[in-house]
Amino acid sequence: MADLDKEADGGTPHLRRGWTTGSCATAATRAAFEGLVAGRFPDPVTVTLPGGQTPAFALATTASGEGWARTGVVKDAGDDPDVTHGALVLATVRPAPAGAGLVFRAGPGVGTVTRPGLPLAVGEPAINPVPRAMIARTLDEARVAIGGPEDVEVEISIENGEKLAERTLNGRLGIIGGLSILGTTGIVVPFSCAAWIASIQRGIDVARASGFIHVAASTGNTSEQAVKALHRLDDVQLIDMGDFVGGTLKYLRKAPVPRVTLALGFAKCVKLGQGLLDLHSKRGSVDLAALSSIAADLGGSDELIRAVGDANTALEALMLCRDAGIPIADAVAERGFATAATVVAGSGMELEVVLFDRNGGLLASTGFRQA
Repeated sequence: MADLDKEADGGTPHLRRGWTTGSCATAATRAAFEGLVAGRFPDPVTVTLPGGQTPAFALATTASGEGWARTGVVKDAGDDPDVTHGALVLATVRPAPAGAGLVFRAGPGVGTVTRPGLPLAVGEPAINPVPRAMIARTLDEARVAIGGPEDVEVEISIENGEKLAERTLNGRLGIIGGLSILGTTGIVVPFSCAAWIASIQRGIDVARASGFIHVAASTGNTSEQAVKALHRLDDVQLIDMGDFVGGTLKYLRKAPVPRVTLALGFAKCVKLGQGLLDLHSKRGSVDLAALSSIAADLGGSDELIRAVGDANTALEALMLCRDAGIPIADAVAERGFATAATVVAGSGMELEVVLFDRNGGLLASTGFRQA
């Protein structure tokens, strides 16, 4: 998935929650500001989250000099497999020129926005709006408590952030040089889908703002690379939707792109054709009886129909039909198209569903049609 914290929207219960990079940056900023103004670093340092929670963060490092102070907080993502778990988030605070207000800088390991379509202007540090608001609020609270300048420069860094960013979608989104400072609640909930869907939406926004009229949303790397080659697409046109085909299509209905390709594997498309819009295995399994019925509609023998119904997997059913000369992949693609078209009906978009095998070979394509 892209470099986005997974947020509180109903994640898996009984798993330990953690803190977003935005929360860590806010805590580090508050401590650094107090170090600059009062000559002491509060440890732990308490900040207020958007939901009113007031967690305390231990400081991992402190430093100061003439006209600057720096502190660092180690990000704890709880039980979420977040790419930034364990990363050291640093804030350096300096006085800014009179009248400058609050100025944000990208330090080492924090990216810079280079493409339109994100909620930040091109050239800005990749510190998202909510973390910026959290930092502004904590500085206001600190001034009430201890005084200090109104004009402040805050530089956020992440140790090894440029390397960590290689494991995210930041490069595709035009965020160059490191990670993003993210979060809308300040809290990481393990295995929440909100971050992934937010990444999908930003990917669509960037593609539209870059002037592209065609995007391809894929369920995995194999299908993504295959559809990229099929249509000779730019990386910006590629959307990693994972299992969230419904979330992708619903956003595209609000923010249409003239041409949309859904690139899937066979089993995922079977589930889409069954009407499932979340293709994760926990949300539903392949209906082999339905595949058996499709094989029958396509003129399959009684033996094939029974074999498909008794297959262990969708892949086995596909191979049985291919060996028998039954074009079941074409039929499955059409059923997937029908489900997807229902979601985006009336949007004016042209929709295409393409299926690939596990080696990236093309199994079926519906071609582009009005949804």
